[in-house]
Amino acid sequence: MKALLISLALLAQAPGDTLPDLSRPWTLEQCTAWALEHNLTVAQQEINRERSAVDKNTADWSWTPGVSASAGENWSFGRGIGGNNTYERGNTASTNFNLSSSMTLFDGLATPERIKLARLNLESATADLEKARDDIRVSVARAYVQILYNHEILDVAREQLKIDSLHVVRLQGLHDNGKASAAELSQQKASLAQSRLTMVQARNNLRASLLDLAQLLELPVWEGFRVERPQLEMEDLYLSSPDDIFADAVDIRPAIRAEQLRLRGAERSIRIAHAQHLPSLSLSAGMGTNYYTSFGTQGFWEQLNNNFSQYVGLSLSIPIFTRFTARNQLRTAKLNKTNQEIQLQRVKNALYKEIVQAWNGAVAARAKWDSSREAKIAAEDAFELQQAKYENGKATLTEFNEARNRLVKAQSDAVQATCEYLFQAHLLEFYRGGELTL
Repeated sequence: MKALLISLALLAQAPGDTLPDLSRPWTLEQCTAWALEHNLTVAQQEINRERSAVDKNTADWSWTPGVSASAGENWSFGRGIGGNNTYERGNTASTNFNLSSSMTLFDGLATPERIKLARLNLESATADLEKARDDIRVSVARAYVQILYNHEILDVAREQLKIDSLHVVRLQGLHDNGKASAAELSQQKASLAQSRLTMVQARNNLRASLLDLAQLLELPVWEGFRVERPQLEMEDLYLSSPDDIFADAVDIRPAIRAEQLRLRGAERSIRIAHAQHLPSLSLSAGMGTNYYTSFGTQGFWEQLNNNFSQYVGLSLSIPIFTRFTARNQLRTAKLNKTNQEIQLQRVKNALYKEIVQAWNGAVAARAKWDSSREAKIAAEDAFELQQAKYENGKATLTEFNEARNRLVKAQSDAVQATCEYLFQAHLLEFYRGGELTL
């Protein structure tokens, strides 16, 4: 049923059906919620989980007896055994009805182990689904932060374009009055053209980052897609050590939990393989009747009543020599367990690496923000001074542009450090089980 709902949800994304509301900016929470509902990777993991649920249901019912019924009709022509159990020449026909049932009483405990393995597989598939959701949350947040950064850079570019435009107007007036040279005017116009180019590049970068997020969200249309711009302010967030964060994360991260469950499943597989060396006992029972027609035979219902029979049987199978199949299955199961232990350690190492990288990124971004803040303050003071000196004819246009470029770089560095620090710091909290917010 859930698989059907997933299919219907995927069809609902086709163009012409229900479309996302692009009339207002989207928050990070709205982007995340839409991605979790519409992302195809998450949908595939949901299907995998439903498949594991079906396998578990099959395993749960494997204890119950199997029941089957059959009916047959046969015709014989020529010489054959007649109703009196002697060979006769003639045409005969027979009808039979059978009902049978069988169940395994003991198979070396392989059946209960298979049931436990199916449950572990379902739990690991559920953890894989949660991991896919977490991956989408992180990817959406990273793309969202990139958009905010590009917005800030575009604002800086617009401000610089405004300043350069004012200076071109000023120099044009001075040039018309003979107080500024044509070279100075041309140089300032060149700076204005460069500022326009910088703004166009910033706008293109913003548009590209919006497209990246829209594609991540699987939006059927993205023209007009915008995100809400929260006020990004540097916070003094407490950063625990990477080892402390890892100690908390290793117990709750779905990627680790999935591999731990698979390791437990590998242990169950060893027990299942070991059961192949043990005897198996099965029970069978059934009933049946038949009708035989030829010359001089009894009536239909009379024959069915007279030929009615029942049976009950036990079957014991003892493996003596299986061409080393059982032994090799056990060896393979043990190797799979060893391989899963290695895989679990690899995932733990990858998680620790991600945490250390995020922690180093947050510390580096914080240090960069501290230095860029000082550089920004100094660059703003220097720019105001150079601007005043330039307007009073005590500084050259080159000196003014150099001061402006230093200010632009300091502003860009401060914005980048703020975005990077906030994302990495909140990502560390996310690893510990917190919400991924800005």
